[in-house]
Amino acid sequence: MSEPIRVAAVDLGATSGRVMACRVGARTLHLEELHRFPNGAVPVQGGLFWDVLGIHRELLAGVREVARTGPLDGIGIDSWAIDYGLLDARGGLLGNPRSHRDPRTEGVPARVRRTVSDAELYDVTGLQQLQFNTIYQLASEASFDGVDRMLLLPDLLTYWLTGEVGAERTNASTTGLYDVRARDWSLDLTKRLGLPGAILPALREPGSVVGPVLAEVAEYVGVAGVPVIAVGSHDTASAVVAVPAEEESFAYISSGTWSLVGLELEAPVLTEDARLANFTNEGGVDGTVRFLKNVMGLWVLSESLRTWADKRLRDVTLPGLLAGATEAPPLRTVIDIDDPRLLAPGDMPARIQQLAQEAGEPIPRTPISITRCIVDSLVLAYRRNVRTAASLAGRGVDVVHLVGGGSQNALLCQLTADALGVPVLAGPAEAAALGNGLVQARALGAGLHDLAAMRALIRRTHDVRRYEPRPGLDWDAAESRLNARDDGVGR
Repeated sequence: MSEPIRVAAVDLGATSGRVMACRVGARTLHLEELHRFPNGAVPVQGGLFWDVLGIHRELLAGVREVARTGPLDGIGIDSWAIDYGLLDARGGLLGNPRSHRDPRTEGVPARVRRTVSDAELYDVTGLQQLQFNTIYQLASEASFDGVDRMLLLPDLLTYWLTGEVGAERTNASTTGLYDVRARDWSLDLTKRLGLPGAILPALREPGSVVGPVLAEVAEYVGVAGVPVIAVGSHDTASAVVAVPAEEESFAYISSGTWSLVGLELEAPVLTEDARLANFTNEGGVDGTVRFLKNVMGLWVLSESLRTWADKRLRDVTLPGLLAGATEAPPLRTVIDIDDPRLLAPGDMPARIQQLAQEAGEPIPRTPISITRCIVDSLVLAYRRNVRTAASLAGRGVDVVHLVGGGSQNALLCQLTADALGVPVLAGPAEAAALGNGLVQARALGAGLHDLAAMRALIRRTHDVRRYEPRPGLDWDAAESRLNARDDGVGR
């Protein structure tokens, strides 16, 4: 590779989106954020919707800025999973896509269960039971009249850039409609559930070139013929690419709005124990399996910050809260961070106080004590799920790589090392964008032949912070307090 490759890595989160210029060379891997914009579900008449046209507009503005500031060799898009848009036969969008936090899927898993049992569903898909999985969203649709195709959000945006219809495999594997053994859509499932299997598009591999941008896109961004590349379009799949691991015995935590906690494996784990533990088997880049558990994540903290801002608590800032929480009494109040009541937007501090009261825990009264409760509870979830994943897969874990925005939270990283008793290597923070850029660069001819080569480049070009475990806190006792009152299965 004589000259570095420069691509636009579009990394979309549920609360913000970023367009990065990613430059990749033999000993170069550099990200530059050129466009950032807020994102969020829009409430309309009791529902929650994505402003997907607004996202597309911001995506184009960001790609145009990448092209304005230097060469543009490719474009790749990653985002959160599960949510989708429906197209008619002419390729028109049939309404704004719904957010997975929309209440329409309440009670739907129980309805699906009457036709396909949880055990049958897991045996085919290997997926964690979450009420907002695509399969349940589709089952809640009132009608499929006029629907020609279903496109997951990054595939929808790719379609608007190229005119090409398809479904990138890592994101398709999160839907609950994908056969994890056959590595294809399960049309038997769609038939049994009365869902139209014909709306599912052909699958494409991460790293495949989808096609050049349409003429209207080229005119807007100022560069013609730029290829759009299917990356690991589920942002966690891209983030795992950028885990700077050397050893095989590692676990990863992709920590952001959601936290994804798990292992990288060569084959799915489809045992009954894995199903009861509610672990998921999702596709990764290069045919790997992401054996992981969804944890509610830093959404709980960001939504608490939004609530305090609405209440005009002007002295409440994230740095101040984390500094105060570091000095606050540890493990004083712990809650189940995955309680379904923490899923939807709203007054998160009040919900945390209610959960603490119901559990007989000391009720946190201040923003600092609530923040400490959130971090401690999140770390307990990390601890439980890393250990469970290792046990179910029959693997040891000697180090945990914590990537994503949470890697910048020193309290979270240190407590994770303490709780698990193994070192935590924190960073890179922009793992999803880096993985996105690396997969694009390989497709465009960079000499990055496998995940090991990509990760070696990450290690050469990015510093990570190492947190050694410290003794002192009784994590076993805190976990016992949670387990004693957890009447859910597999949480």
